[in-house]
Amino acid sequence: MSPTPWYREPWPWLLMSGPAAVLVAGAVTTWIAFASADGLVVDDYYKQGLSINRRLAREEVARSMGLSALVSFPDGKIRVELNGQAPEAIFVHLAHATRAGHDQRLRLAPAGGAYEAALPPLVPGRWTMVIEDPRGSWRIVKEGVEARLKEEAL
Repeated sequence: MSPTPWYREPWPWLLMSGPAAVLVAGAVTTWIAFASADGLVVDDYYKQGLSINRRLAREEVARSMGLSALVSFPDGKIRVELNGQAPEAIFVHLAHATRAGHDQRLRLAPAGGAYEAALPPLVPGRWTMVIEDPRGSWRIVKEGVEARLKEEAL
């Protein structure tokens, strides 16, 4: 009886399968890490940290002016009713909590005592809504807006 070649034996293949699986998993993990962007990290974190006081000052201006907003989502639109000052238009920035690529910036025009604009489809998740005037002198922030709230008032 002649000995069989090594590649016809099951043991070498069984012993090589573990390290081969680790190499494949490492390659897949590396590809995922480079192919997907991390939405939580910003490039200019220092500058953003310095500008936080300016943002807080704009929120304080809105409070001192007595501004508040009632937001609703009727029929695929966003509707904002402001009490107080009535600028020619307002901007609404919808920021996704983890993915900046899904953020929306909308210009709302006056419509029947409020401001309205078409609302593009939003991905599910937690959103932050920032309402501000065109000059950037005040802003109102609403945290934790859910994408499914399209029919409800905030």
